[in-house]
Amino acid sequence: MSKFRSRLLFALVTLIIVVLVGLGLLLGQLFKSFHLNTFNQRLEKETNLVTLLVEDEETISPTLQQHLQEIGKVLTARISITDLEGSILYDTKIAEGSDSHQALLESIIQKNNNNERIYFEQNEEMYYYGTSLTRSGEKVGFVVLSTPVESLHRVNQQIWGLLVTSLGAALVVILLLGVRITAQYTKPIESATKVAMELAKGNYKARTYEEHLDETGMLSQTINVLARNLQDMTKAEEMQQDRLRTLIENMGSGLILIDGRGYVNLINRAYKETFHVKKSDYLYRLYYEALEHIEVVELVEEIFMTEVKVRKQLLLPLKIERRHFEVYGAPIIGLNDEWKGIVLVFHDITELKKLEQMRKDFVANVSHELKTPITSIKGFSETLLDGAMNDKETLENFLSIILKESDRLQSLVEDLLDLSKIEKQGYKLNLDFVNIHELLEEILIILEGKAKEKEIQLEFQKANKDLFVYADNPRVKQIFINLINNAIAYTPAGGTVKVAVKDDGNEVEIKVADSGIGMDEEELPRIFERFYRIDKARSRNSGGTGLGLAIVKHLVEAHHGKITVSSEVNKGTTFTVKLTKDNEALQ
Repeated sequence: MSKFRSRLLFALVTLIIVVLVGLGLLLGQLFKSFHLNTFNQRLEKETNLVTLLVEDEETISPTLQQHLQEIGKVLTARISITDLEGSILYDTKIAEGSDSHQALLESIIQKNNNNERIYFEQNEEMYYYGTSLTRSGEKVGFVVLSTPVESLHRVNQQIWGLLVTSLGAALVVILLLGVRITAQYTKPIESATKVAMELAKGNYKARTYEEHLDETGMLSQTINVLARNLQDMTKAEEMQQDRLRTLIENMGSGLILIDGRGYVNLINRAYKETFHVKKSDYLYRLYYEALEHIEVVELVEEIFMTEVKVRKQLLLPLKIERRHFEVYGAPIIGLNDEWKGIVLVFHDITELKKLEQMRKDFVANVSHELKTPITSIKGFSETLLDGAMNDKETLENFLSIILKESDRLQSLVEDLLDLSKIEKQGYKLNLDFVNIHELLEEILIILEGKAKEKEIQLEFQKANKDLFVYADNPRVKQIFINLINNAIAYTPAGGTVKVAVKDDGNEVEIKVADSGIGMDEEELPRIFERFYRIDKARSRNSGGTGLGLAIVKHLVEAHHGKITVSSEVNKGTTFTVKLTKDNEALQ
């Protein structure tokens, strides 16, 4: 039982007990007074009757005495006849103790000698009631009836017993009804209280019973409606928070939220990964203590002072590299123009900067590569037109140079078209199983004449068995023609170019190694860039366009393969190509 029900029931029981006790006392007194008045009236009537009987007799004859004895037995009373002094003339002697009775009567009569009636109570044990005895119009004595009060006490006890029993039974019935009524009315209140406490704790799934249609039922219905509304609002808020959290955590740009006092309240995952920081180093710290880069601190201070949006491109050092960021900063202003803080968004545009630089380099390199043969063709053509064409030897020499530059210009354009086609999204390969040994033997036969001209020895090391790869035959042939041709071009006379095939489980490994001029280690990451040359004079003399390795890299990646390079200056270079045998990703 709850405290509320206990207090209510206790108050109800206390009130009922007080009312019943008061009612019992009142009824007891009323019954006692009524019975006492009735007793006195009866005693008065009985005394008057006996007095009339005695007054009819001149003397106290035996007949009168006999009648008085019979009347005393019937009335359960002691009848005494006294003179005016109180001396007993006759006594029915029903009670013992005549001496004390004589003395008591004398005392009573002497005190009330002038009264017509006498009433006296002895220690709540005996009642005495008397009237004056008159003969011939003269007062000659008193007739006194005395009766014990046991019957009165007995009746009084019976009355109180009846009252206690009745009121006790009424108390029990009222208590049972009170318990049931309080339970009926307090149970919904207790249930509503428990649900309200659960709602205060955040448990919006709690519900109460709706059993009645009275005020308590309306209270239960109202609390249930409130709980459902709170649950719906909480679900909507949680969904909104989840969406916002997912958006913030999974956005590609870094984000920092600074409150109105300058403390960092939020950083997302992209910011932590980009700047390699921990959340504990930033959260709930002042921005100028948490942020490492002075440029960002100045940006935040500018927004604090101007309260306007700011957009800047910053070059920030991160460990061993420097990265470009486009930073958006905006003030957060709530209702009534209340200042809430600042939000910063960091867009990493390093790759865009690199692509932009590559585009510029590409345009410059293409312009340069196109300008050189065009200038040569134009110069020799003008020379011939100025009269050199009359000299047959000079004419043939100039025309051969013009043809060579035209071929070089054509190769450059074809390589550019090939590269553009390979880089295009959705580029398709004509796939089939290719025998690597046969393909490499064909390439070596094609390039054998060029190698002999430079006195370079070609070596081919086959695997123990024929190896097949799922690939585009012409494109794979283009890969190794470029690699072997480059190896021959950059290897001096008397050198060696070695091609080795190895079975590497699910892959086939092909190495093209030469004993040529080699490369510095810092140049290796750039050799697959368009138009990048280590020795530009040698490359141009060899007829290269500077796009061969870029094409090779894209073709290998199109086959889901890998290409790596290792080199050492004046010792040679080794290209390693790995192609998958089954290539299930392309099937």
